[in-house]
Amino acid sequence: MRNVPLGEVDGIPRAVLAISTDYPPEHVLPRHRHRRAQFLYGATGSMRVETADGTWTVPTRRAVLIPPETDHGVVMTNVTTRSLYLEPSAVPWFPRRCRAVDVSPLLRELVAEAVRLPPEYPRRGRDAALMSLVLHEISRCVPLPLELPQPQDDRLRALCRSFSDTPDVHDPPSRWARELHVSERTVHRLFRAETGLSFARWRERACVLHALPLLTAGLPVAEVAARLGYESPAAFSTRFTRLLGAPPRAYHAVD
Repeated sequence: MRNVPLGEVDGIPRAVLAISTDYPPEHVLPRHRHRRAQFLYGATGSMRVETADGTWTVPTRRAVLIPPETDHGVVMTNVTTRSLYLEPSAVPWFPRRCRAVDVSPLLRELVAEAVRLPPEYPRRGRDAALMSLVLHEISRCVPLPLELPQPQDDRLRALCRSFSDTPDVHDPPSRWARELHVSERTVHRLFRAETGLSFARWRERACVLHALPLLTAGLPVAEVAARLGYESPAAFSTRFTRLLGAPPRAYHAVD
């Protein structure tokens, strides 16, 4: 199926519904939820999935697992998605909170074939076997560290969102302390309590994740590093690889 609203087919009694959707540039999906679990795969472009407790940056050819009944919004940059909507009873192993995952070449091809099937594909035979294999492969997806945890404290959350839009790897905690009218020690304590990360680690993770859409769009590593305030491309690449386990070039646009 292509560009079909989920609501038109959600009631069809199939464990997996596959829909490919084309979105305009810089499209924003406001907060919503699905009865089904969702495997949201970006065939092109990049996405940022937002929930109450975090954001997940999803580059091209990666995916995010969204549990059923989870409020989420999506910011899309030049994205064509291939979504699999899964009956909760068919995926008892599904995570309870969002999770970014790598997508194997086999699963990419299976998903590309799944979106070509009619919504009421036969319950037996080749199409049913394909969808069954899709479920097996999703359960084997390897998690990726693409989450940026968000604090629940409203004032700190607002600062975090602002920083995420224009991050600077050298932004000092003293600025945050002034904005919040607290001590630097309190800033560090808040980050630990609210995000599970130190201020420095959260700041660096925000910078690396902000870089992903830029790399996906084809910007040179040197330009991305400069935008984020790193002293050199090598310094940026080292930090990037340390966090994501692969160098920046692994996330460049795929032809």
